Amino acid sequence: MRTELWVPFFFTKMFEHLQNRFSFPKETWGKYRKNFTRLEVPAKTILLKENEISQNAYFIEKGIVRACYNNDGKDVTFQFFMENTMFSSLESFRKGLPSMVSFETIEPCVLWQIDKKIADKILEEVYEDPKLRSEFMDSVFERVFDYMKHFFSFIKESPQERYLNLCKEKPNIIKRVPQHYIASYLGITTVHLSRIKSKILKEKLS
Repeated sequence: MRTELWVPFFFTKMFEHLQNRFSFPKETWGKYRKNFTRLEVPAKTILLKENEISQNAYFIEKGIVRACYNNDGKDVTFQFFMENTMFSSLESFRKGLPSMVSFETIEPCVLWQIDKKIADKILEEVYEDPKLRSEFMDSVFERVFDYMKHFFSFIKESPQERYLNLCKEKPNIIKRVPQHYIASYLGITTVHLSRIKSKILKEKLS
């Protein structure tokens, strides 16, 4: 498909995906679609640094992005974002606070970027409609629930259980994300992760 045809094709698909999640009228999406900017960025690109003020939100067309933070000099990964997902540092983007996290691409990515000024206009329309407001809050709570689930997994589950749950719930992460990021996400070293994988393999073969 030629690039000049492919770009508007995906743009339409992106808005179809968002419309399926949020019941905006088509004319509302049509009004704002020109404000999204398509970006092609290589792997290991920092989209937002910890303690910076977030000025943009992103929709992932292609690739994987990780959220991470610095813990006494140690880089800690705590969330992954994949295709057809919107992400931003919520507290920073909405409130103008320093971001508690950084965002970095893991793979070469194609992203659609929207700035805070336009996003605020869209959210104003969201808040005026009770149904849209409810849908938006549900999406926020889903992300908060993911954070809580990940946090409590460190209390309730062993590293092996966390790894097995990740394999079951998010197999694409296991297939596509480098091992050191997965180990960081699970709160273990890469050596420990290798031992867990070897143990699981031996159990399957026995």
